[in-house]
Amino acid sequence: MSENDLTGIFFYHPGDGNVSNLDFKELMQFSGTFKHVAVVWDSEKFPLWDKKYLESQIRKFNLNRLVIAGYDTGMIKPFFAMVFSTLGIPVENILLADFIEHGAMEKSNAELAKAIVVCGIYNVPFEDAAKPGESDVCPDTLVIGGGIAGIEASLEIADGNQKVYLVEKTGTIGGHMAMFDKTFPTLDCAACILTPKMVDVGQHPYIDLMTYSEVKSIEGHPGCYKAKILKKARRVDLSKCIGCGTCAEKCPGKTYSEFDQGTVLRTAIYRSFPQAVPNKYLIDAESCRYVQGEKCGVCVKVCPVPDCIDLDAKDEEVEITIGNIIVATGFKVFDAKRAGQFGYGKYPNVLTSLEFERLINAAGPTGGNITYRNKDKKGNWVFTTGADVPDSVAIIHCIGSRDENYNAYCSKVCCMYSLKLAHLVKEKLPGAEVYEHYIDMRAFGKGYEEFYERIKREGIHIIRGRTATVKSTNGELIIRSEDIESGRLLDQKVEMVILAVGMEPTDDARSLAGMMGIEVDKYGWMCGINNISDSVNTRSGGVAIAGTCQGPKDIPDTVVQASAAASRVLQNIIKGKASNGISSLSYSDIEKRAKELSTIKEM
Repeated sequence: MSENDLTGIFFYHPGDGNVSNLDFKELMQFSGTFKHVAVVWDSEKFPLWDKKYLESQIRKFNLNRLVIAGYDTGMIKPFFAMVFSTLGIPVENILLADFIEHGAMEKSNAELAKAIVVCGIYNVPFEDAAKPGESDVCPDTLVIGGGIAGIEASLEIADGNQKVYLVEKTGTIGGHMAMFDKTFPTLDCAACILTPKMVDVGQHPYIDLMTYSEVKSIEGHPGCYKAKILKKARRVDLSKCIGCGTCAEKCPGKTYSEFDQGTVLRTAIYRSFPQAVPNKYLIDAESCRYVQGEKCGVCVKVCPVPDCIDLDAKDEEVEITIGNIIVATGFKVFDAKRAGQFGYGKYPNVLTSLEFERLINAAGPTGGNITYRNKDKKGNWVFTTGADVPDSVAIIHCIGSRDENYNAYCSKVCCMYSLKLAHLVKEKLPGAEVYEHYIDMRAFGKGYEEFYERIKREGIHIIRGRTATVKSTNGELIIRSEDIESGRLLDQKVEMVILAVGMEPTDDARSLAGMMGIEVDKYGWMCGINNISDSVNTRSGGVAIAGTCQGPKDIPDTVVQASAAASRVLQNIIKGKASNGISSLSYSDIEKRAKELSTIKEM
């Protein structure tokens, strides 16, 4: 390109704030200050798709280059490319400066957005201009979150003979995957895949496992961070507990089991499930009568190991020094009570998908049998063995997802796990009628479409259309829905409803991200440097993300990303250096570098 190339900039954005909170007016004014920028267009005021108008504008301003800035810029590039080709201008002179790709979506990202535009103006890839320096790195690594992502990343780093601190806020590692019965599309046993990895973590000499712990603060700089970890009092000595369960058998304190999604009660002293790692008991202070000031101490009396239980134990705070951090804090499921039209929390046999996962699990409250939820003697709604079984089950997709009232994004996995649940219902209740109410079937992964076709052949009723309400009449659940393909409204009677709830960021995602300088999108999902080419590293040097803390994804994609994060950590350790991160660069740093690399000079 010659020094006299005149550039036009087209800002593409809907302007309604649903995608970005950037101030596009300010960005347009900024872009117009460059001498070789002849014109700046706004997509809201430009007659996009008008070929003749665009041709006239290119001739009017004598343009030879165009920068398309904003988001989803690749979607409109073909139109501009067609016009450039017609006018004999090289199509490669159309450059994209996409804000989504580089994580510049909020008002706080204004300087980053300007830097992305400047790189487009100077015809320099953003990655080449935004080159941070490096610092010496401490070889130890902190992994936050003990789900499948944290487990995979920890094992890969530790297998490289490098020290890992794995911090998990619950009493066991395993995360959501430990709650599942089967995985799609192969229907493999989830526990058979996960529990050997959990055992490996618990026994690995290079992994310091800290369960029932939380990260309270992180300070320092890339390559050398100091993290303060709050180790909450388990009140059971891990080195002495033999896991016999005598304490739990006699404990009078009861509360709903978090691991079983509230489908059954557990005692105040408990372990989440029989294969928990560490396979030791702990005391839930909120449901322990002694800790809450009542007279009790039964567990201490019946424990066969002297001094194993200390009901007066206190929390402990420790400080560790690490050079790399991997955040793998996972997700939470959408609270179905927010979508009150579906009757969750009002009708006992309207379940969430995760509750149903526990119900059909062999280690669940009914030994894997599908039954109604009933009240126990104390009025608690729980699942028990021996209860009646339903003759008809409906699964409703997209609860809390693809809905502007809650979350506009797709949670990706709901279609596939709903099909899996339908298969498992037919497997356990062959005579039951099973209905799938879906909006669009998104079978996106390897073998997923084949799995969908298999489910259709199993006699499951697949109904396309949005569901409006779930109500109850005379003990029967009535689904008000639509069948788009037949063009009719439905009032369908069933005996059990499963709500396919979507994924949301964890409650502490924003605070944890702020602690480490990780960008989050408007929903609270953590952002990598580049959504396409580098979704693992973050703008903070030495800090990577893995799994569903970044956004909804299935287990295979989660494991792949965890492995990628581990490889980045091992690269840093091997070379002894960690990147200082893009956050260490100012706008002027990136602009200066772009000017140095550019063949286009100011006129």
